[in-house]
Amino acid sequence: MNWTLRSCGIGAAALLLAACSHTPAPPDAPTLIRQGEAAMGGAQLKTLVVSGRGTGGTFGQAWQPAMAWPALNYSTITRALNLETGAYREEFGRSRAEANGGGAVPLMGSGEQRANGLLRDGFGWSMAGTNAVPGPVAVPSRQTDALTTSPQGALKAAQRNNATAGVRTVEGTRINTLSFTAPGQYAATLFFDAAGLVTRIESTMPHPVLGDTPVVTEYSEWRDFNGTKFPARIKQSQGASAVLDLTVTEVKANEPVDINVPDNVRNARENVTSEKVAEGVWFLAGGSHNSVAIELSDRILLVESPLYDGRALAVFQAANKLVPGKTVLTVINSHHHFDHAGGLRAAVGEGATLITSGMAKPYFERVFANPNRIAPDRLANSGRAPKIEPVNGKLVITDRLRNVEVHEMQGSVHAQGFMAVWLPAERLLIEADAYTPGAPNSPPPPVPNANQVNLVQNVERLGFQVDRILPLHGRVVPMGELYAQIGRKP
Repeated sequence: MNWTLRSCGIGAAALLLAACSHTPAPPDAPTLIRQGEAAMGGAQLKTLVVSGRGTGGTFGQAWQPAMAWPALNYSTITRALNLETGAYREEFGRSRAEANGGGAVPLMGSGEQRANGLLRDGFGWSMAGTNAVPGPVAVPSRQTDALTTSPQGALKAAQRNNATAGVRTVEGTRINTLSFTAPGQYAATLFFDAAGLVTRIESTMPHPVLGDTPVVTEYSEWRDFNGTKFPARIKQSQGASAVLDLTVTEVKANEPVDINVPDNVRNARENVTSEKVAEGVWFLAGGSHNSVAIELSDRILLVESPLYDGRALAVFQAANKLVPGKTVLTVINSHHHFDHAGGLRAAVGEGATLITSGMAKPYFERVFANPNRIAPDRLANSGRAPKIEPVNGKLVITDRLRNVEVHEMQGSVHAQGFMAVWLPAERLLIEADAYTPGAPNSPPPPVPNANQVNLVQNVERLGFQVDRILPLHGRVVPMGELYAQIGRKP
């Protein structure tokens, strides 16, 4: 069905007004909720556990800016939702369905990613064995997942948030709707068919790169799962590109879903550590993503403003303390993937000029123009316009203190417009994602990692004589560790 929508209302043509005036008034919100509960059996539900398999896409990890998200295969996915507390858990196994693009999924043909994500009371985290790992950047997307995992849960969210009833016309058919906003989390409209089933949710979630981000979730092929009426197929897009096409194989109702926020997650704060690696160069770590601060004669140049406002602003604060009288005025972005670009709106809000690839510049200009109304961010509150300088192949920043070179890497399957920073005097290479050092003395893998091989190829092509690598994930390492990982000698 082509979802081209229009409404009967003031200002329409006279004929349409006449037609609308003879149309029965739509049910009010309480009536729609009661009808939906009767149709879907939601009134007695306290928890749902939904399992299935299917396909999807890695949100925010496109090979090129503005491309579709890289395709995935889900061998298994299970989502558990407590409809009373709003707690949510997802566990999945997934693999790549195409070679190019980023994300934590192993390279094409190298196996599955097994992971989990949890949410409750506005806190997000994952489990690494028995250890809870805070993940505040994931909260908005998990709140959207909790909303859309089940139509029954969405109906309860509509009730909690004082939804208002409405009508849309779709290809000549009147569709009853419920619209509501969960402050700071999302805005949503539920669409009902004639039987009272929720067949579609159009929602908006806040995002640190895209701003207000459209999400469309469609439910179809309804059937009975052990007494629970549920769609056997769920399709979803985020940012106009597919993220999930799920075939539901099992639904369990009213099983225990006990999810509590661990103390270390509830008490987590952004931590930025500073290690001086050369005169005027600092490695800023303390989280999953690193940054590098470089002193120039009139400013601090920051390589990478990652994740989201919370991390980015903590990094800015730490960098601005390094040299009296100098602050961050320039930020170099390694590439457009959302985890590495999530702090760029904050950087613009702080007044910094962004340096990114020529390929990514028009993309960032477009998405930074999107408002962030659901959860206003640093950019929205600053009123500043972005200043973006492109790199087309190579950029050299020449300063009386040092030269800083920015180079586009060639031949990467991870991203295009993928940039590394080279400090020739200090013989330091700053890179993201191409090489993330493992534990010291880790044995090399049986098959060399293609991204690591590509990084070495680029270093040798450019003629760099690297002493140390400052990775934007992991620890500072000598160049020899990278060669050892690909089974070569320097």
